[in-house]
Amino acid sequence: MKRIEIQQITHLPAEVFTLEKEAVAEGFRFLTRLISEWESGTNRFNAPGECLMAAYSNQQVIGIGGLSVEPYTQPDTARLRRVYVAPAARNQHVGQALVKALVAQATLHFQTVRLSTDTSGGDAFYLRCGFTRTEDVHATHIIELANA
Repeated sequence: MKRIEIQQITHLPAEVFTLEKEAVAEGFRFLTRLISEWESGTNRFNAPGECLMAAYSNQQVIGIGGLSVEPYTQPDTARLRRVYVAPAARNQHVGQALVKALVAQATLHFQTVRLSTDTSGGDAFYLRCGFTRTEDVHATHIIELANA
């Protein structure tokens, strides 16, 4: 297995455009939204407790994901968003490492993390990452943080 590094980032790496093309080819538009919101300044993952992280292998970005303040609930809740791993890097625990790092960051500022996914693969993935399903119009999965 390749060595994977997860790093917090403060700018969009050039490789995010390659990831976006792969995501769009799979029918996902959330990286397009990430880029658009970043470029417009709408969301730069820079509010207190927020962050954007990238997964690297051989100094190449192979995954990305962010943590932001949840807009639909209490201020002690974060939202996991825009998590994507390149198809060639899947089944190598990249996504799990990325989500684990984002949740670890969340424990410093939040008590709960929520997210939304609309695929069965996403559902299974987030359950493997320790999330549970929730019945909410704005979220499909939730995790309560012990260290908050």
